This record gives sequence, C-alpha cells and structure tokens, in this order.
Amino acid sequence: MRGAFALLACFALSACGLQPLYSSGNNGAIPSGLAAVQIPTIAGRGGWLLRGALEDRLNVAGNTSPRYRLDVRLDDALEALGVLNDDTISRERRILRARYQLIDIASGEILLDATAGADAGIDVVSSEYATIAAEQTALENLTKEVADRMVTRIALTLRSQGADKAAAVADE
Repeated sequence: MRGAFALLACFALSACGLQPLYSSGNNGAIPSGLAAVQIPTIAGRGGWLLRGALEDRLNVAGNTSPRYRLDVRLDDALEALGVLNDDTISRERRILRARYQLIDIASGEILLDATAGADAGIDVVSSEYATIAAEQTALENLTKEVADRMVTRIALTLRSQGADKAAAVADE
C-alpha cells in the first residue's frame, strides 16, 4: 500500500511542473550561470558581509569568466522599537534591504531589477558590549538571509533566460 502511494505521489509531482534548479548538478546551466556573476564591491561593513555571502552561494560551479554583473545598493538601519518611560531604548530592530540589478555584461541589458530584505529584533541590555555584539550578529545573520533570497531570485531569472533563449532558437 505504501509503495503504491509513493509511486502515485511521484507521478503527481512529475505532472505538476516542478523542476529542480540544480537537476544536472554543478555542471548544469544554473550553477554555471550563477558562477558567472561578478559582484563589484559593496560599501560598508554590511556590504562586505553581503558580498562574501553572495560569493559563497554563487560560486557553486567554480571560477568562470563573468557574463553577468550584480550591482547592489545596501540600506542598513537600526530603529528603536521599545522606549521606556525614562526615554531609554529597550528593543531595536535592524533592517537590511538590498536593491540589486543583474546585468548582462555583453549587451548591458538589465535582466533583473529587484529588492530583497530582512529584519531582526535586538534586545538592548545594560551591557553596551552585549548590545553591540547582538547588533553585529544580527547584521551577519541578515546578510546571509538576504543573500539566500537574492541567489534564489537570480537563479530563477537565469532559468527563465535559458528558457527564453531555447524558445527563440526553436522559433528560428
């Protein structure tokens, strides 16, 4: 009974149109396309962290010559959320937003123009060191989360570009 259900589930999933991005491993079109993304320097500590996180995620197929450029503008802000009666802050929110464009280097065409962001709450405690450490840890975690969102969106864009190119070749 379980075997029949598993077989039926496999057929249902294959009919739904879901396709894995990395179906052909590190040598496929998506990983090689991601590895061909060049990331210029991003200003600030958050930019340095985000660029490192993006390079870790994009360079899945090894070094290749760049075909795309990823321009990123980063907005990092700390907001006071909880203010006590004596005007001291008890809670902060760190907000990290990245506006990015994926540009085809050869043609100059903007393939993707999007925004990714994340935020985290931070408790402000009596130890200034602990609060600063919490703010820095939040920034590190947020850059990883934003990088994950950006890479997913870039991979989907590259997949649709590949489908568009295949359709154009088929029409000719």
